[in-house]
Amino acid sequence: MRSIGELARDSGLGVSALRFYDRAGVLVPAWVDPVSGYRWYEPEQLEEARLLARLRRAGMPLADIRLVLASWSGADTDLVRELFKAHLCRLELGLSDARSEFSALRALLDHRENVMTSLRIPAVRLSVAAPELAAALDAVRFAVSTDPALPMLGGVLFDIEGESLRVVATDRYRMAFARVGVAGRDGGRVQVVVPGPLADAMRALSDGEGPVRLSLDGDRVTLEAGDRQTAGRCLAHEFPDYHRLLPRAGGRRAVVEVAAFRRALETGPVRSGEAGAPDLSVLGVADDGAVTLCADADGADAGEDPNRVAVNREFLLAALAALASGARDRLVLEFGAPTAPITIRRPDDESSFSLLMPVRLEG
Repeated sequence: MRSIGELARDSGLGVSALRFYDRAGVLVPAWVDPVSGYRWYEPEQLEEARLLARLRRAGMPLADIRLVLASWSGADTDLVRELFKAHLCRLELGLSDARSEFSALRALLDHRENVMTSLRIPAVRLSVAAPELAAALDAVRFAVSTDPALPMLGGVLFDIEGESLRVVATDRYRMAFARVGVAGRDGGRVQVVVPGPLADAMRALSDGEGPVRLSLDGDRVTLEAGDRQTAGRCLAHEFPDYHRLLPRAGGRRAVVEVAAFRRALETGPVRSGEAGAPDLSVLGVADDGAVTLCADADGADAGEDPNRVAVNREFLLAALAALASGARDRLVLEFGAPTAPITIRRPDDESSFSLLMPVRLEG
């Protein structure tokens, strides 16, 4: 017999997905250990699991999948063919409806763009302490998107208002925020998106101790440090309103020792997702605020436990590295609802933080 881990590996379904399909009565294990609750499957169930994975990738409803699996090995395949045909018709109808809705939305967007006047970025001159700008860029750079389909997220937002410069980056799955003080300006709000490579050049130039000078002229941004400078054009895209994504007050806070927590993440248990999916770390939050890594034990349905949340392990490690720069040995993790982002902060500095979206564990 195959263990649930072996079946997950060979079928392309995640372990948590197999648990979900068991509870839904779609793919029930041949035997469940009455003591440990561990699930075991007959060898022939591998074919069913692979078929199930294909049908779910095609978006077939579970009710239909249950009938397909029940009829798959029979001599009369008419029901299976009719279910396939009906699902394809639903997909085609849904695609037609989606195209109509997006056509209407594009028309609304075109109208909105036509009535809006073009935004002219006023000339801006200000100075900022080089170490503070370097620390801010270090805190957010990891969250810049590399998705060519979303060019507006391929840079760092510079949000200048009064005597404050906020730098923000997001790739949809995570967001990083940092704020530094500026001098020499107290005007209205100005926002520009600095491309990732130019932000890297600015970070390299901010390696000294004195102030650096930031200038904006139209769509061109320049950073000067002594007799050195780097400059380039801002992205011609509007950054999303990050204020709508800022963390809400409340929830539970946990202080973690960065070095120990990082070692636990790197060597501890992970949940391997379906093919191409990232490794997940499942964090358990105790009533006293202690954070532990949950093992991928079959009896633990983390997707149903409000005290457990799964996150992309690589993203979490990157956030720890970004915020722990400067020899900080402790960070604060804030947890809300299981579906709410996790906030990672420095205990002595509220001006920088990262948000990580949780990952749903059930199939």
